[in-house]
This record gives sequence, C-alpha cells and structure tokens, in this order.
Amino acid sequence: MSDISNVKPESRGETVLASPDKIAKVRDLFGVDSDMEVPAFSEADERVPDLDPAYVFDPDTTLAICAGFARNRRVMVQGYHGTGKSTHIEQVAARLNWPMIRINLDAHISRIDLVGRDAIVLREGQQVTEFREGLLPWALQHPVALVFDEYDAGRPDVMFVIQRVLEAEGKLTLLDQNRVIRPNPWFRLFATTNTIGLGDTTGLYHGTQAINQGQMDRWNIVATLNYLPAAVEAQIVLAKSGEYDQPEGKDQVDKMIKVADLSRQGFINGDISTVMSPRTVISWAQNALIFGDVGFAFRVSFLNKCDEAERPLIAEYYQRVFGTDLPESVVGKAS
Repeated sequence: MSDISNVKPESRGETVLASPDKIAKVRDLFGVDSDMEVPAFSEADERVPDLDPAYVFDPDTTLAICAGFARNRRVMVQGYHGTGKSTHIEQVAARLNWPMIRINLDAHISRIDLVGRDAIVLREGQQVTEFREGLLPWALQHPVALVFDEYDAGRPDVMFVIQRVLEAEGKLTLLDQNRVIRPNPWFRLFATTNTIGLGDTTGLYHGTQAINQGQMDRWNIVATLNYLPAAVEAQIVLAKSGEYDQPEGKDQVDKMIKVADLSRQGFINGDISTVMSPRTVISWAQNALIFGDVGFAFRVSFLNKCDEAERPLIAEYYQRVFGTDLPESVVGKAS
C-alpha cells in the first residue's frame, strides 16, 4: 500500500471508492487454510490502516474478522490486554484496503460525540445553527469498518445508541433531525473487549462493566485472542529486529519470551498487575541493541512501568531465565 497524504476531513468526506471492487482469497492474503473469499478495495484512502508486512495472523481470529468483512457479521474480539486485538482487525483491514475508524469507548465518549450535535456556523456572513453529524452516522453511510475499542468500558447511554445499529440492517434514528439513516451495504462493525459482557470477574480490569445481554446477543461472532505461542512470538520479534536472526540472537529472544510468559502467567494468577505484550518484547529486544545490556533494557522497557511493590517478583522472573540478579531483585537490594 502506498503512503497517502493526510487530508482535512472537510476536504473529502467520501471514501476513494464507493464499494469493494475485487475479491481476495483468505488463503493467499493471510496464509490461513480456508477457501473463504473476502471483498476488497483496489485503492486505499487515508483511513486505511498502515500495513505491517511482518504481522503474524492468528488463524481463528483472522477467519472471524474476515467473516465480518465478507458476510457483514458483527464481530467482537475478546482477550487480555496486550494480545493485539485491535491490531489484528487493523492488519486485516490494511490488506483489504478497507477504510477503518477506531473509537475508544472511554468515560469521556458521550452519546452526543457519537451521534452529533448542533453547531453555530457562518453561512453567507450570518451565524446559523446546523446539525453536525458525529462519527457513527457518518460511518454508517460509508463503506468503512467501525471498531469500538474497550467496548466493555462504554457508558450506558452510549451503549444503547450502539445497540440500534448492531442488527445487520440496523437503522439509526436521529430524533433531533427527524431522520432515519440506513446503513451502507459495505459498512462493517467490530469491537474489542477485555471481558465477555459479564463484568470484571477477575479484578484485573477496573472500569469495565456488565453489558446488557440483549446487546451481547446481537454480536454474531465472538472470537477469543490469547497470547501468541512462543515460536510465533519469536518469529515476530525476529522480523522486527533482524539483528537477532542468528543462533545466539535467537537464543536471547527465546529467553525474552520466556520472561514475558512468566509475567503473563503471573498476571493471570493475579500476582502482578502489569503484563508484557508482544509489543513490549519487541521494544525490549530493540532497546537491548541500543544499550548493549539486556538487563538494563529490560528495566527501562518494562520493569520501570510496573508497580514498585511488584518489581522484586518481576525481577525474579528475569533472574530465573537469565540467571542474573537485577538491582530491583531481593538479592540485588541486599547486596
């Protein structure tokens, strides 16, 4: 995909192409063993995510997302943070050249932000009030993929607005405008979430809440994306940091991933509150090349982000794998 210069939203409110104009084979495009075919665009606009050529796709999640694009299924991707849920949807969209918009449903996103609001504008030198559509009505009318991140953290008023468009032919009624918006045939809807709509049963995700089960029932497909197998994660790190692509470097990457796996198991068990994502492992590997010190790179890449009370335990994870004590470890502090 070629780079496309940014444009002001008001200078081009339409996508480059009005609809997909070619068919892509999932097996050829993503390396997944499936005969599924997905509509795709031959030309991209600035809303298409950047392509990561080294991205490694999880087969099950890829099929779920592709089904969403191909068959207009509402797809929710659930899993622990750091597993790459949003990135997975982005990289599928990037290869399909499908325009995409991500909205993080934090506590500051309101119904007005999604639907739109009245605004004072100048028309022929006169101030007039007119309705400015929010992202939801705009996206609904265009061939774009709309992704709601942190779906289980959305405010109740926002969630009920979204519920209206979850049906495959879901229409959005703008009460202020006395208008009903019919969805574009190529509009697609996705969500990422840490929980599965039942609230935070683990105590790991403060701020999330239970989702109306009537709304959960409207999501056609729910995919679970767990942390990558060690061999796959090593493949990603090597693709991002080619300097490690030799026997000694590969051994060091394997050890880094073992530390990451220990942190993830500790996170799942509730022992620590911060987890190493594949992105963090990549940063650690790259920083180790910069500093020439694996231990120091680990501290500045991950350990310093952690709760101070948890650092001795995380330093122990490092010591178990690399056999070296860090200053934050119990032995390191005693010496």
